[in-house]
Amino acid sequence: MSAKNRADLITKLHKFVKKEYQLITPPSNRSVLEHMIYGCCLEDSTFDAADDAFAKLQENYFDWNEVRVTTVAELEESCRNLSDPTAAAKSLKKTLHGIFEHYYQFDLDFLKKENLSKAVQTFQKFNGVSQFVVSYVAQNGLGGHSIPLDQSLMRLFYVLGIVTEDESKKDRVPGLERTIAKAKGAEFSILVHQLAVAFNSAPFSTAIRSKILKISGDAKERFPKRASRKKEPEKKVPVKAKPVAKKTAAKSTAKTKKKVVKKAAAKSVKKTATKPAKKAAAKPVKKAKAKPVKKAKATKKVTKKKSPTKRLSKKKPR
Repeated sequence: MSAKNRADLITKLHKFVKKEYQLITPPSNRSVLEHMIYGCCLEDSTFDAADDAFAKLQENYFDWNEVRVTTVAELEESCRNLSDPTAAAKSLKKTLHGIFEHYYQFDLDFLKKENLSKAVQTFQKFNGVSQFVVSYVAQNGLGGHSIPLDQSLMRLFYVLGIVTEDESKKDRVPGLERTIAKAKGAEFSILVHQLAVAFNSAPFSTAIRSKILKISGDAKERFPKRASRKKEPEKKVPVKAKPVAKKTAAKSTAKTKKKVVKKAAAKSVKKTATKPAKKAAAKPVKKAKAKPVKKAKATKKVTKKKSPTKRLSKKKPR
């Protein structure tokens, strides 16, 4: 994209949001640290949700050091109205940890009198502090010209055609600060932020899409598309069903064959085991019955052959 086309789109976007949204000015009495904490709440969220979270943090905790040592789970309760409470709570803790470990205090108003670029470089070195928070503090707390860029704004810029896909991944918009003057930087950020968060929270809303199409006519090509539910099962089911059916049929036939072989083997083993046992049992039974029968017949024959004369001879005389 040429620099002229990008500048024209940014200027057109600025004119459109001035008509559609109201300007929300942050309180002028906030300290540098408070601007930084508010930036943690505002990233990818509405101004109303950020105001609510910031007020709850001030009410529920004694000072910012108590917020620093509080767990992420407890901070999520104060940030529950934000778009991503967990991310906001982590950003708060990491930001306060970075400030305390570097400055050993939470009063950062002395940075207003020092070099802006040095302060920005120091903030960028803090672990876990996003570029949106750094730019927001530089713009609202230190009076610099830096437009905050979060994921919602980068998605809007990509759909509008202001940045390419590679530029959106790197979170950079070439020529943005040159196109928007320093005097209009805060106004542009506040107004465009409202449209960006609305589009990010409801990307398929027809009302929001119609607003974007008024700014860029070819944005329809870059709108996110809904995932089709009907095409997925048609592609996946037939490919997976056929091999699975073959495998199951092969497994079932193999199992049945194994069962038949096992049953046949078991029957053959039983037959071979029972036949010799019957023959061995039959032989001793016949011999045992034959012997006592012969003896009994012999005793009967002896008793029958005794004569009566022998019996009388054995009797004693009277």
